[in-house]
Amino acid sequence: LGSMDRETAAGSHGGVQRLDARSINRMLSALRSYLRYLIDMDFDCPLAPEAVKLTKATRTHPQVAELDALTLLVEAPSQFESDERIALRNRAILEVLFATGMRISEVCTLQRSQIDRSGRIFITGKGRKQRFVYLTDRAKYHLARYLGTRTDNAPALFIPYAGRKVNDPRRSISTNYVQDRIKRYREKLHINVPTSAHSLRHGFATYLAERGANPAALQILLGHESLHTTTRYVHASDRYAEETHHKYHPRSRIDS
Repeated sequence: LGSMDRETAAGSHGGVQRLDARSINRMLSALRSYLRYLIDMDFDCPLAPEAVKLTKATRTHPQVAELDALTLLVEAPSQFESDERIALRNRAILEVLFATGMRISEVCTLQRSQIDRSGRIFITGKGRKQRFVYLTDRAKYHLARYLGTRTDNAPALFIPYAGRKVNDPRRSISTNYVQDRIKRYREKLHINVPTSAHSLRHGFATYLAERGANPAALQILLGHESLHTTTRYVHASDRYAEETHHKYHPRSRIDS
């Protein structure tokens, strides 16, 4: 290291992938905070925090699969799983993901006790932020079919049927398993748009918004700390968020 100069250092990192603007800005923000700390503690500060300028980030909009494709994905376990228990469980998981817009980590750690008879779910999400989410009639139907196959007393809503934790009463299904199954379903269905559990959450928000859902209500349903500037001018309550969900969700009713 002592003999390394700029040219050799640059050469040794030639294959390293460039950081995107968001990653760079996080580091620059950390540097700003450190410089402010030096000033607050009365240390010599080599640079004014204000002199650290963030780079301009290009705003990208991830692709969302068409509603028909997401519908096929949600229904895929019924088509591709030979074990009925797994088919019913995986279908229920995907229905809940798309019905509620929950994060995959939130769905995989759900407890039976978190769901009331109306299909309302109280969760503590990212950053310990608490919110209600709501099941559609369709999701409630498929969840009831799955739970009808359960003969155990495990508190977790979704449990594994194989693996090291199969006999653990505290067991719950893993996010890695769900992501892997979604990937396999997508490949079997030949869905070209990159699709994951987060795609169902993104699709939930996109298609509710397309049908006129209030952005502030979506903010509540998704558990976001903030949405875009427009949410500053819109008032929303949990009741309004629930009405928005039931009114605008594209797969709320059972038609087959």
